Amino acid sequence: MTQSFDHPLEITGTPPPMVSFRNVCKAYGSLVVLDNLNLDINAGEMVSIIGPSGSGKTTVLRMLMTLEQINGGVIYVDGKPLTHMPKHGKLVPANQRHLRQRRVDIGMCFQHFNLFPHMTALENCMEGPVQVLGMRKPEARARCEELLEMVGMIDKKDQHPSRLSGGQQQRVAIARALAMRPKVMLFDEVTSALDPEVIGEVTEVIRKLVSEHNLTMLMVTHQMGFARDISDRVCFFYGGKIEEQGPPSQIFGNPERERTQQFLSAVREAI
Repeated sequence: MTQSFDHPLEITGTPPPMVSFRNVCKAYGSLVVLDNLNLDINAGEMVSIIGPSGSGKTTVLRMLMTLEQINGGVIYVDGKPLTHMPKHGKLVPANQRHLRQRRVDIGMCFQHFNLFPHMTALENCMEGPVQVLGMRKPEARARCEELLEMVGMIDKKDQHPSRLSGGQQQRVAIARALAMRPKVMLFDEVTSALDPEVIGEVTEVIRKLVSEHNLTMLMVTHQMGFARDISDRVCFFYGGKIEEQGPPSQIFGNPERERTQQFLSAVREAI
């Protein structure tokens, strides 16, 4: 179905956000997961998404990774349509070629690492740059070794995933995503499958990315303290919509909406 959405640059006259959801809808049959979502994320901004299960948090990331099709609206990345492509002055649903070209700008770290078990840590990191970006192996090796050094895993570069702890695997997964030189990094509950004693290994890497690299980042997390400390903005999702958003000091210190207050109160009680 064609849609006559204007380009964000044409609306504002200013550089567009790095990520923009415009009236995005997602439903599974009668179950509405996202209801006319409008969300802009600026270049270099770190945004955390919090909320109860089933509120649409992970769906936002999966649609950005083009793992889920949207039912309405348009998603833009770096000012260009991701989910659609221009045709005869209109935007039409993107074909697979367009999606492949556009999603190289997006890196994602999943809850369960998803490393290739038959490859070493270094080989896992090199696979994407060589096979997708067409990078020469010596260049890919040098870049991936640099990234493994950054996440504290260079001494494990020749180990297979089965020889690594959960925290180590997740750090390799972060290096692998960064090896693709994404403009946007997505983190989906990256600490939830980890033992408590190694969660700090992964959160410290993400802190380093926020402080030292000008990446745009979107993180779904159940760790409220981490979201409070690391985010530029926090979005509380409820019922497929953004119920409330703002700086961490507001969301965690003085939330305005009753549902936000109830959620944070329940989380604190659970802790």
